[in-house]
Amino acid sequence: RMTTRRQLLNGAATLAAYASTARLVGGPGFAATPDQGPSALPSGAREAAVLDALPGKKPLIKRSYRPPNYETPMEVFDKAFTPNDEFFVRWHLSNIPEVDAAEWRLKIGGDGSSTPFELSLVQLATDFEQVELAALCQCAGNRRGLSNPHVMGVQWGYGAMGNAKWKGVRLKDILAKAGLKADAIEIAFNGGESGVVEETPDFVKSIPTWKALDENTMIATHMNGESLPHWNGYPARLIVPGWTATYWTKQVTEINALTKPQGGYWMAKAYRVPLGTFSFTDRFITQETDKNTPITEVVVNSLITSPGEGQAVAVGKSVDVRGIAWDGGHGITEVDVSTDGGKNWRPAVLGEDLGRFSWRQWSLSFTPTDPGSYAVMARATNAQGVSQVSKLIFSPSGYHNNVIQTVNVEAA
Repeated sequence: RMTTRRQLLNGAATLAAYASTARLVGGPGFAATPDQGPSALPSGAREAAVLDALPGKKPLIKRSYRPPNYETPMEVFDKAFTPNDEFFVRWHLSNIPEVDAAEWRLKIGGDGSSTPFELSLVQLATDFEQVELAALCQCAGNRRGLSNPHVMGVQWGYGAMGNAKWKGVRLKDILAKAGLKADAIEIAFNGGESGVVEETPDFVKSIPTWKALDENTMIATHMNGESLPHWNGYPARLIVPGWTATYWTKQVTEINALTKPQGGYWMAKAYRVPLGTFSFTDRFITQETDKNTPITEVVVNSLITSPGEGQAVAVGKSVDVRGIAWDGGHGITEVDVSTDGGKNWRPAVLGEDLGRFSWRQWSLSFTPTDPGSYAVMARATNAQGVSQVSKLIFSPSGYHNNVIQTVNVEAA
């Protein structure tokens, strides 16, 4: 690993500096705001909401600062792509080094590789074909704070996700140079973050070899046309389109081909759900047990970006309902909208298809005919015919919340 003591101290100093600049946006007794998050968040989560600008970022909703976990405010999602300076931040361990690009090296090896080697950032950019792909990056625990009953973990609202154009190198091209052996069953990734104490399990993730060899899986160095931000994995990170962001290793320093399942804490214990909880198309068979399975693909979902909860609208005037919809890569084929709490549904107009791993914008207009409350709902369906659920599929760690969202507006 390339981390030095100086880099760790610099990272800790950065965290301490921005922790002292946090700006409160609410407190006990304040009504819910877009910054504080949905009213269904557990007691204290909204009241403790803070808007904080990390270096290089616009103010985001701070859920924790060490490790830094910041979600994107709702209004940002009314865009096809999430700007780099408004993209959510998710780290598992507290020490995040400031990487010197000239010193950074990516080591490729493992017992499933016959020709280990390493790459500099310049070699990564010049020795391989550069590719670009639009893909949603979403934390598996996005909307965890809406779980009922509530569960442990970062109490995310709707904002632990973002959509970006990622540019870099196909992972399969790197693995081809490493001489992948026939019995390599998993590819493991180690990144720059580390714990405060040595006993903290290193954040190492693996993916099945078949997923690593998918032409869409890449090592990205750029995001929306710019170098990766520090907080989003500079100088290089893994991109696993269609799968939850736990696999998208940031500041990646090692890629190891394995002939046995990776057995570290972050694979064997974390990010797992009881068998049969969700119907995954993509299974991670070498990591399954008789009791549980690792999470893999993103589930079909949608978000209403406008109007906002409690927004006042005028009787007799058209209301523009807008949002985004996504899934694990099968593609969104339909979004239906209800303005009467789910009694009747109408198809929304789908926006431009930016690729099957990208979210897709949608819109529908309705005109309130009478004063009163209108319960606006959106339900996405993908190319497999799978739609969002009306009742939460509960998991002990609050993963994959794709319950149909309801936004209440008041017409007068």
